[in-house]
Amino acid sequence: MPKIKTNRGARKRFRITGSGKVKRSKAYASHILTKKSSTRKRKLRKSALVSSSDTKRVKRMLGM
Repeated sequence: MPKIKTNRGARKRFRITGSGKVKRSKAYASHILTKKSSTRKRKLRKSALVSSSDTKRVKRMLGM
């Protein structure tokens, strides 16, 4: 049976933590930042975890 190819776009967007959870960066932080508050922009810099319902799908894209 052939190996699963890694989705290259997904590889750039997600990281697997040591415990097997999937880390992602937050959206809406790249442009049109003038109307967003400092607090909101600061919170967008932090990373987040992929929801449990999507984790299986993301791991599949990463070839796991």
